[in-house]
Amino acid sequence: MVLVSPTVQLAGVLFVLFLVVRYIANIHRHYQQAKALHCEKPASGASGFFGIPAFLRLTRAVHEKRWIDYLTDQFDINGTTFSQRFLTRRLITTIEPENIKAILATQFKDFCDGIFTLDGAGWSHARGMLRPQFARDQVADLSMLDDHISHLIDLIPKDRSAFDIQRLFFLLTLDSATHFLFGESVGCMLPPSETTGVLEKSAVRNAQGFADAFTTAQDYLAARSRAQGLYWLVNPKEFREANRRVHEVVDHYVNVALERKRNPETKQGDGRYIFLEALAAETDNPKMLRDNMLNILLAGRDTTASLLSSTFFYLSQYPNVWNRLRREIVNEFGDVKNPNGEITQTRLKDLKYLRYVLNEVLRLQPPVPVNFRVATKDTSLPVGGGADKRSPVYVHKGQLVAYNVFAMHRRTDYWGKDARLFRPERWEENAKHGWEYLPFNGGPRICLGQQYALTEASYTVVRLMQHFDTVENADPSPRQEPIKNSNLTMMHDRGVPVKLYASEKI
Repeated sequence: MVLVSPTVQLAGVLFVLFLVVRYIANIHRHYQQAKALHCEKPASGASGFFGIPAFLRLTRAVHEKRWIDYLTDQFDINGTTFSQRFLTRRLITTIEPENIKAILATQFKDFCDGIFTLDGAGWSHARGMLRPQFARDQVADLSMLDDHISHLIDLIPKDRSAFDIQRLFFLLTLDSATHFLFGESVGCMLPPSETTGVLEKSAVRNAQGFADAFTTAQDYLAARSRAQGLYWLVNPKEFREANRRVHEVVDHYVNVALERKRNPETKQGDGRYIFLEALAAETDNPKMLRDNMLNILLAGRDTTASLLSSTFFYLSQYPNVWNRLRREIVNEFGDVKNPNGEITQTRLKDLKYLRYVLNEVLRLQPPVPVNFRVATKDTSLPVGGGADKRSPVYVHKGQLVAYNVFAMHRRTDYWGKDARLFRPERWEENAKHGWEYLPFNGGPRICLGQQYALTEASYTVVRLMQHFDTVENADPSPRQEPIKNSNLTMMHDRGVPVKLYASEKI
């Protein structure tokens, strides 16, 4: 038996008492601050012992590919703002536009992104460097997309057979995003015999290998995000290998940018602003360059691919929408045999029904369906507390707040009884919406690439509709609501199987 001296025993007792007193003092301090802010408690979702049952239910929903729908259903049970415990943290979740406006705009400094992205001065600086990349003249230059979309069309079966168009859209946006942001396309859609880009110079010899590694890494990053403070436990070999393969390709761009910085005479290009080169001008740190590139590549590739995939998911199920949209496009631009003038960004914006279709797709299937912020100080949300749900809700420093755009876009009090149905005509009836419609975020963190994504999606739809006059749903088990596989952005778990072909008259 080990004997402990009375002095050590007393020190241990005093330390425990100190922790208890500090805990009680914190509770009292939060109570007083909440009272001063006129806050009331929000509804409380079922969490169970230490939030373990709630975490297990969410994990089960993730494995069953229904976690977005599961989270959406919780608002029918608990109301539009509620709190719930998941393991080590208590989370506040909301679909109230007033609260989301506060988080993203009016109380912007009260919240940050947490551990996965930059905040403060670092974020402001990086954003300032990225802004010229999305200047109007660069976004409006559609010539860069021509070859990539031509390669996409070449990969579409011409024998009216079924194929997964989502897979092609993710290759398209990976090629176009690397070309636009880094000055050199990764060349995913080129045949192996024609590959002259980065894939040829790495161990990742094929496009699908790189794209698969990119997606696998995101799957695990999403799992680490759900694990919150225990994220470090999610680190299997598959995740590490996917990271290695992605880093190998991205490091090629880093080395090219640093070489051009050391030897300006080797610089190529057409005078466009290239984010990577601007970033390399400020630092020689390869890891910092790689991290920034991965961050912007994720946004540039996945969000547009998600939008295009969901667009063709709905177009293949609603022939009346396809037919009306194609008539509008052919009337304006002609078809592949009889083109009518140059396709420009200005002319694309004038296609009203195309805008309605894309708006409706973004409403029902926003590429980033759920987002999070962390309180940087003791603060509050405007509504959601008390019996009437209209009192402010107290948020203590370090608390996680989630806002569910997917669920908010389906609220019947904002969108009508048919809120869950795909109906582009609703935008013809009422095109004015505020914070209840938020596919590209809002406030200071609004997506800088919004116009680039919409322009690329619009141009792709137009080019495809000029080539093909018929689309068919080729899913053997068609559904009005897709099975969603959302890691950091949303994609269709079973792909988007379609048939695209031209009738004899084209």
